[in-house]
Amino acid sequence: MKRREFITLLSGAAVAWPLAARAQQAGKVYRIGFLGNSTAALEANLVGPFREGLRDLGYVEGQNILIEYRWAEGEYERFPALTAELIALKVDVIVTAGTPASLAVKKAATSIPLVMVAVGDPVATGLVASLGRPGGNITGLTSIASEMEGKRLELLREVVPKISHIAVLWNAASPIQVIEEREVRAAAQISGMKMLSLGVRTIEEIEDALTTIVRERPGALLVLADRLFLHHRTRIMDFAAQRRLPGVHAYRELVEAGGLMSYGPSYADMHRRAASYVDRILKGSKPADLPVQAPVKFELVINLKAAKALGLEIPPMLLGRADEVIE
Repeated sequence: MKRREFITLLSGAAVAWPLAARAQQAGKVYRIGFLGNSTAALEANLVGPFREGLRDLGYVEGQNILIEYRWAEGEYERFPALTAELIALKVDVIVTAGTPASLAVKKAATSIPLVMVAVGDPVATGLVASLGRPGGNITGLTSIASEMEGKRLELLREVVPKISHIAVLWNAASPIQVIEEREVRAAAQISGMKMLSLGVRTIEEIEDALTTIVRERPGALLVLADRLFLHHRTRIMDFAAQRRLPGVHAYRELVEAGGLMSYGPSYADMHRRAASYVDRILKGSKPADLPVQAPVKFELVINLKAAKALGLEIPPMLLGRADEVIE
């Protein structure tokens, strides 16, 4: 190889070699704890963007970072034990999705930095002192947005104008879900809708709630944003299809499982953005100085196949506003 060619090749390799990878030569391999709500398979579409975000910042799994996953499999009572496992591994930072997992880490009284993703109201639930100055060792991204529940009911009314009775499935074990249930109730009252409130904690209680729906015969089903329902989405959406119940749900995954519509923040986008928080903390930033960010991207997903099965016609203007249409 000619000397000039060798120098050019060498300089090109230096440019392509990520700074974080070069830093690994000093022997530092960061360990990230990821505390998941359900399973790796069910949250692959969320973990994937998080890992992509890390790669974009120069982190290479197995070289300068290791990710330790712990999955609750929809059983929130497992969070304390799973958190203890991550603390014992001496991880450099913990990443959680949702309020229950974040509260479990906070209650462990650990000094390990926590990056929370898609939590409800972190101030109301006591996770942080304020969004602008979270304090302590916690920061991240919140999923709260003004009038979200009212917007979902408006979308439902656009498709089913005469709807007057809705069932709302929410997780009674989650403090933020208690708050969100009240918000839905207030929005339903403004809209003149009767609301059947179904707070559940386990799959057994979900089954009881579905039995109640059969008995009470509401005209629609709304499923709020909780990973318990993400974990059991196939069962819930199969039931909704069988009972011909339209709905506007919090998670797009429920629409992919057969639901009619979903509207809410992009959880994949929030997981990708969480990588930047991890990066800044690993480089020395204190969580207390990193403001909690609100959602910046929202998605309306419509399932035309489900609409057809329900005998519903989606208004053209609503279709035009959709971010994704499943046919």
